[in-house]
Amino acid sequence: MKKALLLIDYTNDFIATDGALSCQEPGQALEKTLVTAADDFLANGDYVILPTDTHQKDDPYHPETKLYPPHNIEGTWGHELYGKLNTWYQKHQNDPHVFKFAKDRYSSFQNTGLDNFLRTHQIETLCLAGVCTDICVLHTAVSAYNLNYQLEILEKGVASFDPRGHKWALNHFKNALGAKLV
Repeated sequence: MKKALLLIDYTNDFIATDGALSCQEPGQALEKTLVTAADDFLANGDYVILPTDTHQKDDPYHPETKLYPPHNIEGTWGHELYGKLNTWYQKHQNDPHVFKFAKDRYSSFQNTGLDNFLRTHQIETLCLAGVCTDICVLHTAVSAYNLNYQLEILEKGVASFDPRGHKWALNHFKNALGAKLV
């Protein structure tokens, strides 16, 4: 059974201390876990997918414009992958098992071709990691559940700027979506 690791939104704006919408230390603490997981998935012949929040500057039509400060603006430092994951991606970006794409909503499935990619590659199990546990990871998990994917959550590979939301989301993954916390 083929699997894919989804490393969601691990960008400078969400992780770096001076990022525009950063979860800071909780997110920074994931760095080694995410790179190790990416190496393990590739070594096993599985896929590593990097759905990356992508916005346009001063977009008056995007709903997040009213909710959050500008972040992950395409082509900026804030939109780049953070730290060692960026180094890992630069090394592996041409590997056919590595796929990075832009997303413009919380869910990695909304307005993207992710479901088609997964089905074309006969991937049935998704392991989710990244940020924020209670926003983009959660919405991606709900979409995956509704599309009948098997779900795993890399428990030490997710973080949020809201500790209560993080804890709630972990419980929701397990109890409402039937995800395995690994």
